[in-house]
Amino acid sequence: MATCCRLIRCRGDVCARRSATAAFASGYNGPMRKPPSILATRPTENSRFLRTEQVDLEFSNGARRTHERLRSSGLGAVVIVPMLDDDTVLLVREYGTGIGRYELGLPKGRLDQDETVEQGADRELKEEVGYGARDLHILTTLSLAPAYMSSMTHVVIARDLYPERLQGDEPEELEVVPWKLSELHTLLGEPEVSEGRSIAALFIAREYLAGRFQPRA
Repeated sequence: MATCCRLIRCRGDVCARRSATAAFASGYNGPMRKPPSILATRPTENSRFLRTEQVDLEFSNGARRTHERLRSSGLGAVVIVPMLDDDTVLLVREYGTGIGRYELGLPKGRLDQDETVEQGADRELKEEVGYGARDLHILTTLSLAPAYMSSMTHVVIARDLYPERLQGDEPEELEVVPWKLSELHTLLGEPEVSEGRSIAALFIAREYLAGRFQPRA
């Protein structure tokens, strides 16, 4: 899409717009490139929290590169969209050490050993929000930064909620904030809303509930 925008800015006439549109459509609908071959992987110096490795790649045109990536340290993660009713989603306000401030978003967490996605979502919901769910449905799976991270996050919508709390590992009880999905556009203007997974999951859930999106089988 950036190429399309550059073409329009550089050539402001109608032909340029047509060329840009055609270029974008061709790139989107064209054949997929062959993935690069992984020639070798090796660990790099790791921290207590992060695990990294170097990956030697050879692309289909013969170009070789060495990239670094962060390896997932668990079995994946879940982000939950808990629907209190047909239009009310429950958000949590939690301190984000990485950005040094509180962030308003959806409950989320890593899966434990031998947990299914639904079980992990229900546990995290009880730990962070104080509700369980009788109806849990996986909508999709999101990557975070696919250029250098291998971790994936499952988006789960939770409905038919009932009060139940489990003890989690949070250092403080999280503030639960109800928000209307029909007012999602106003949520985007809040200064403490910036976490990409939460924003994406909310839009996905809204489209699913409206019947405009169906999860892939």
